[in-house]
Amino acid sequence: MGQTASSARPRSSAAIPPFPPEPPPENPDDSTEIDYSLSLPDECLACIFQSLSAGDRKRASVVCRRWLAVEGQSRHRLSLKAVAELSDAIPRLFARFDSVTKLALKCDRRSVSIGDEALILISQRCRNLTRLKLRACRELTDEGMSIFAANCRNLQKFSCGSSSFGAKGMNALIENCRLLEELSVKRLRGITDTAAAEAIGPGKAADSLKIICLKNLYNGQCFGPLMIGAKNLRSLKLFRCSGDWDKLLELIADRVDTLIEVHLERIQVSDLGLSALSKCANLEVLHLVKTPECTNIGLMAVAKKCRLLRKLHIDGWKTNRIDDDGLIAVANNCPNLQELVLIGVNPTRLSLEKLATNCQSLERLALCGSKTVGDTEISCIAAKCFALKKLCIKSCPMSDHGMEALAGGCPNLVKVKVKKCKGVTSEGADWLRANRGSLSVNLYAVEPELPEASISEQEVVDAADVDAPLGGRSGDPSIASSSSSSSSNGRFISFKMRLGSFSRRGLVMCTFKRWPSFGGRLRSSFGRG
Repeated sequence: MGQTASSARPRSSAAIPPFPPEPPPENPDDSTEIDYSLSLPDECLACIFQSLSAGDRKRASVVCRRWLAVEGQSRHRLSLKAVAELSDAIPRLFARFDSVTKLALKCDRRSVSIGDEALILISQRCRNLTRLKLRACRELTDEGMSIFAANCRNLQKFSCGSSSFGAKGMNALIENCRLLEELSVKRLRGITDTAAAEAIGPGKAADSLKIICLKNLYNGQCFGPLMIGAKNLRSLKLFRCSGDWDKLLELIADRVDTLIEVHLERIQVSDLGLSALSKCANLEVLHLVKTPECTNIGLMAVAKKCRLLRKLHIDGWKTNRIDDDGLIAVANNCPNLQELVLIGVNPTRLSLEKLATNCQSLERLALCGSKTVGDTEISCIAAKCFALKKLCIKSCPMSDHGMEALAGGCPNLVKVKVKKCKGVTSEGADWLRANRGSLSVNLYAVEPELPEASISEQEVVDAADVDAPLGGRSGDPSIASSSSSSSSNGRFISFKMRLGSFSRRGLVMCTFKRWPSFGGRLRSSFGRG
């Protein structure tokens, strides 16, 4: 609920009067303090509030009536729990926060959300809204959204998830908000999967839209007219939307030549759709996540025509339909490649050497779940990738010999993350740290399981692994990893060994008698000793 420092600034330095001199106390023991903030104009006080955290702003606002008023008038971001009871507080709430331009209304699944009446009242009091985020507002209908859109025509960013309004409300939004630049729609329940579904767009917002993101929609293709009509569209993200997308991608590529970023995840798209995207010569970022019908043919078509490609993420889903042939085409045609993430893809030294030789700007590389990436391939990367800064290896058949190769290569390497590679030990990671002191090495080793605690120990290891893997379920892949050492992992393994020793001696059973409920759970995991 904070805001940027540029939201409100003092009028001028000349408008700020100098601090009054502190008068000498009449009594040496007089500890009366002077409130210097009285000499500050409201604009300067607002700038100070903007540098505080959300909690500190709340505490500062109750110091005095003036601070309460200034804090409320200078707050431009507001996040509210959008339950039905909020309706009664809206008049008083927005009388205080009368300068809000960015609003988030979030409700949980177990509560009844605000309805049309509350949203209309908010739109009447916040006509200068530029951003609105709706989460689980299931009581909103097309009528409420239509009136809201008519009142808040300056909207630039709109995001909704798990809401119940449909195509009419969405059409009203893009027809009235001609300044809309970013649209994100997730689980919009009012759009049904029927042949007679109402089309959305293009509307007046089509001229200004730059980002469209659709997630978990039964009939996301009803947004087709909007996507085709968005002449300035730069980013298109499609996640888990049903239907065949090849034909629609062909229409988009024929009429929109400004696309720079495309994300396709778990949608029905084949090489026909990828070949259509190859017409977007300005494409720089491409994510292909779990699209099993995409093969080397489609990737080669993109690589040959999209020579500005900078970031490429491929989750092959272990289908082995993208391999060296597609990656070599990328290496031969995309010299500006900076980031490459391969999950469930099996590149060999042949393609990795081509990528390392031709893509001199490659700075971030992730290889996850690749059966062919061993010490030979890691040695090739170490010898050829001079610009590489961040490297992530997960579930690959490399060993400590691969770690040794990294010690003498990749001169610009800053971070290395190795996870679930059975051949890599803590000794190999320690040796790499010792030989390259400036290198951050994060190792998540796979240790042998103890027979006494096989089930429970595995659950603990999985729970302790807080770093999300690249291309994980939680969101977009990130190659950067947090700094850590293997010492904590070693202490944890030592604790497991002691715990197994104690269980064999019967000492754990004594603990069970003191805490029977806890002991019962442990007995079910460890077995009866």
